[in-house]
Amino acid sequence: MSISIFDLFKVGIGPSSSHTVGPMVAARDFTERLGAASAVVAEVRVELFGSLAATGRGHGTFGAVLLGLEGHRPDALSGADVEAHLRRIEAEGRVRLTPDHAVPLRESDFVLRPLTVLARHSNAMKLVALDGHAEVLADETYYSVGGGFVVREGEDPGERGAQVTVPYPFETAAELLQHCAAAGIPISEVMRGNELARRTGQELADGVAGIRAAMRESVQHSLTREGVLPGGLEVRRRARTWHERLLREAPDHEMSHWQEWVNLIALAVNEENASGGRIVTAPTNGAAGIIPAVLYYLEHFVPAVADGTPAERDAAVERFFLTAAAIGVLFKSQASISGAEVGCQGEVGSASSMAAAGLAEALGGTPEQVANAAEIAMEHSLGLTCDPIGGLVQIPCIERNAIAAAKAINAAKMALWGDGLHHVTLDEVIVTMRETGRDMSDKYKETALGGLAVNVAQC
Repeated sequence: MSISIFDLFKVGIGPSSSHTVGPMVAARDFTERLGAASAVVAEVRVELFGSLAATGRGHGTFGAVLLGLEGHRPDALSGADVEAHLRRIEAEGRVRLTPDHAVPLRESDFVLRPLTVLARHSNAMKLVALDGHAEVLADETYYSVGGGFVVREGEDPGERGAQVTVPYPFETAAELLQHCAAAGIPISEVMRGNELARRTGQELADGVAGIRAAMRESVQHSLTREGVLPGGLEVRRRARTWHERLLREAPDHEMSHWQEWVNLIALAVNEENASGGRIVTAPTNGAAGIIPAVLYYLEHFVPAVADGTPAERDAAVERFFLTAAAIGVLFKSQASISGAEVGCQGEVGSASSMAAAGLAEALGGTPEQVANAAEIAMEHSLGLTCDPIGGLVQIPCIERNAIAAAKAINAAKMALWGDGLHHVTLDEVIVTMRETGRDMSDKYKETALGGLAVNVAQC
């Protein structure tokens, strides 16, 4: 499977790519597969397994399934749209499979099996449609495997990208670096070459610009909001007050305050995500604040970029995203970006690694230094658990993004002071992350059954 930059970076709604975006995509696919038979469906049964059942309520899974059954797409909804549609569904007690045909279904009708983990993935859901005679019209099982990626039972996960022949195929860092050496090009150009097998250069540039704009919009929207985040933990929003303070203390982005600005951007994005707003999966919702925060550092605290022409700034941003995406391909191909599968090392760890690589190349790093930056960031994220309090993407998720963004910047700087050689290779640390995730107890993999989720009292 050839993974695109726009598979890893896509607009969606919070709070979770695997628990909100993925289930919505799966449910929409189910309705589309029903086709004309939708008009004779009398009942839809929804069954959630493993992590989707354990933390689905706090992650917005139930509402996402209902919205997907009605044909909605996560990239086409705002937080306000979601709230309005769900209020109407709850009031009517029915889901509209087509504009003219609705069936009885509420969140309370879902069957939850949190302790049943299917062999393929912890994030599993089964959808069954029956007619008026209780005859099965459709029966599908889906797996939400992280970052909004969905696999249907019986489907080859490589099918969707198999038809694209790219000039630089790679699944390992060794293969990626071989392409760089053979062609004499940086990592970003390897990824660019593969993207141009799918789309024109202008389409690529426009797509990257769209990602960048969506990230900025999520920050700006978050900075207008105050009060507490939804869900019952009464977590206070901090982004707006922090922004006001920074405008007083460092309005010209003085270098002495770079970390405060980076913290702010990460918090703003993740507060927007936690409230069900529009964000960019990067590569997941739970880690959505890291790459925008490191990108902000590149654009405001790297003189060559901050003081460059608009064209120079755009070129640096594009290199940043393409390089980050190339590293994301490695994690998706060799390991996982799903917290339910490998813990938070797969989400925040992968995002920190991707951001470190993107920054290192934008700062002029060699392919070896870029790979080293990615390796350092992941090496020091190994074993990171996913133990959200209350099953909400708030504690420790929001602050964790800020910490991981600063880690990415430090990893890039460390790599650029070296020659790219390191005792641990990027491939070795990715495989180690995968194996660590396999060994990790399920209670630390997005089930809210261990760690902070059970050791911090909720009042």
